[in-house]
This record gives sequence, C-alpha cells and structure tokens, in this order.
Amino acid sequence: MTDPNAAKFENVDNIVAGLLEQGYIASRQIATAIFVAENLTKPILVEGSAGVGKTELALASAAWLGLPLIRMQCYEGLDESKALYEWKYGKQLLYTQILKDKMGDVLGDAPGLDDAMKKLHGFGDLFFSEEFLEPRPLLKALRQKHGAVLLIDEIDKSDEEFEAFLLEILSAYQVTIPEIGTVTSTVPPLVFLTSNNMREMGDALKRRCLHLYIPLPDARLEEQIVAARVPNIEEKLRRKLVSFVQRLRELDLKKLPSISETLDWARVLLLLHADDLAPDMVRDTLNVLLKFETDIDAVRPQIAELTRKARQDGDRGYATSS
Repeated sequence: MTDPNAAKFENVDNIVAGLLEQGYIASRQIATAIFVAENLTKPILVEGSAGVGKTELALASAAWLGLPLIRMQCYEGLDESKALYEWKYGKQLLYTQILKDKMGDVLGDAPGLDDAMKKLHGFGDLFFSEEFLEPRPLLKALRQKHGAVLLIDEIDKSDEEFEAFLLEILSAYQVTIPEIGTVTSTVPPLVFLTSNNMREMGDALKRRCLHLYIPLPDARLEEQIVAARVPNIEEKLRRKLVSFVQRLRELDLKKLPSISETLDWARVLLLLHADDLAPDMVRDTLNVLLKFETDIDAVRPQIAELTRKARQDGDRGYATSS
C-alpha cells in the first residue's frame, strides 16, 4: 500500500515547515533525523533531559501527518501482554460456560472418545482466534492501514528483557503471535523511542535506531519556542523571562529548568498579567521553574541580581542577538 504522506518527506525543509505548523520549532538536525527515519524505515531513539520536547516531537509529528498517535508508556516490569496483546479472558470464560451448557448438543453424535476430542479441539482453536484477541499499543501500531506514529515513551524505565523483545518489531516491523501467525505492518509506523538516560540502552537496540539528542535550547531558539507556544506574551517580557531561565541554567542546580518549565512560567506570567520581571513575583513563582526545594533555597538569595541582569538583557535584546 502506498504511504499517503510520502510527499511530505521529500526534503528536510518540508518537515521543518510541517512541524512549525504544529507549533514545534524543529532544528535541521531534528528534521533530518525524521527525514532519514521515514525514508530508511528506521525508528528514532530520542535522548535528552526531561522536558526538552522529546514526547512533544512525536505528538507534533502525528498531528502534522494526520496519523493516529499510539503511545506506550514504559515502566519497570512491562511485559509482552501489556505491550503487544493479551487474550480476552472474561470473554473466553463466558464462551467456555456456554460450551459447557451445550456440551450434549456439541458431542451428541460423536461415536467415540477420539471423535469427541476432535470436536472439542475445534472449539479450543476458536478461543485463541482473532475474536478473542485484545491488541495493545505495539500490535495496534502495526495494524494501522495508513500508518501511525508509535511513541515508546521512556524506554529507559523498562527492563532489558523488554528491550530484547522489541528487536523484532523495530527491525522487521512484524511480530509473531503463536496461535495466529505473523503480523506484518503494511505501512510501517514512524517510531519514536524516548529516553531520559536513566540507564544505558543496549547495543542491539541502538543499532536498529537512529540516534537523536535534543539539548536544552539556547536563548535564541528558546525565545522562538516561547513565541510559538505562548504567542500572547509581550516580546520584551519574553526576552527577559528567557534570559532569566538561561541564567538559572548556568547555576549548579540539582535539576535545571527545561523548556517545558519555561513555557509553564510564561503562561503563569500571562495569568498574573505581568508586564515586567519583578523580584517579588519571580520569588513567588520560582516553584514553577525549579522542582527541588534545595534548588529554590540556593536561588532565592540571587533572585534580585538574576532579575536585574535578565531585565537588562531583555531591554537590549539579549535573547535575539547573535
């Protein structure tokens, strides 16, 4: 089957423009990774600290392509039954009870034990057929007729055994179900695996994937992202808040604020009808940017100075200068 989105992947510029329509500011490195992944049918392993836009990249790609986003959230202990498929045990149990009640009718004319067993064997096959199959995210993604965007989120939280289980799907875009057979994707999904680097991924998984690292944005890119995602914020205030966040990232903190925290803070400033950065307001909203009390305690004594410098930077266009 022909991929209806094939024309969108003719060049990297199309991808940059398409993601921008969804409010996602993609660097050429990001767009190139998607271009290569689609044209070579390879999954992308997206790494970077939490909140830099890894999951958002998959969401924006699905929206741009007009494809269903199928998301599988990984966790310790995730197994095949939760990721690929499981049997509808309640329905099987109900049908078993019905069969039990009708056993006389089913076996009525069977002349002997062997014939009776053959008849019952046919019903056993029915219980493990398509009608009783409950597809989970991986199987759903493979079965989409026009393709899908498959997001395997936070793969680093899963076990190494689950990583190994993924190899067939990520290399051949197919999976074998013993009772039914091999399911092969007609239009392979665009696959994103995200990792916050909680553990090192195995070599076998990395070999099957393109690697994409998304760093924290510089001031210019961060201002563009804020402008795209929070368009109602005034330009000079946008420069000041971006400058403040950039200066926070120069400090020795347990968790540096990511772009998601910057966007949240921009929305909070809008909610408070702020037209400038004032030390008291920054102090009251610092918990939006910083997630650990030790970081907040470390920054509080520096708020006045950080705010003063951010206001200076904003007045002279720090975030948009070369």
